[in-house]
Amino acid sequence: MPRGIATGRGRGGRRPRLRRPVVLVGMMGAGKTAVGRVLAQRLGVPFRDSDAAIEDAAQASIAEIFARDGEAFFRDREAEVLRRLLAGPPAVISTGGGAFMAERNREAIARDGVAVWLDVDLDTLWERVRHKDTRPLLRTADPRETLAALFAARVPVYRLAPVHVRSEPGFSVEDTAGAALAALAAVPGLLEAER
Repeated sequence: MPRGIATGRGRGGRRPRLRRPVVLVGMMGAGKTAVGRVLAQRLGVPFRDSDAAIEDAAQASIAEIFARDGEAFFRDREAEVLRRLLAGPPAVISTGGGAFMAERNREAIARDGVAVWLDVDLDTLWERVRHKDTRPLLRTADPRETLAALFAARVPVYRLAPVHVRSEPGFSVEDTAGAALAALAAVPGLLEAER
């Protein structure tokens, strides 16, 4: 790994400057929010959580929005918020697990930012989400099977992301953020050394 990549600091202890937003995509439980916070800190840019922005605007939780207004309504709000975040200054943006499934969102991310897929195996995802009741898509008779079906359907689409970061079992949030930073350093024109 090149010197300075793991800490996000280049020569002279300076951070590289992010030129476009970085958008973290992947399954629920992949660690997009936790890794995103660390990655943003290492890059010296704001962290934005699209789900939190939707909740703030709606004054309701994601689960409440799904129950009250339905998934289609939520997906429209998600696309609006994502476009707004992408139009802002460079930042690390965490998205909900379904955001990257919509072609309009993939196109917006490709145009204005760069997508990073946080790839986590199904067993690890299940261990992370099984005791949480904040996942409306898992409110089914067999949430493990529902998660497996979502995983099977979504992984082929996540593979379209130009940057792929595998979070291996045993990786800490910091390890995954370091791997993401190293992968981003290989994207031409994304990080610019500060002078």
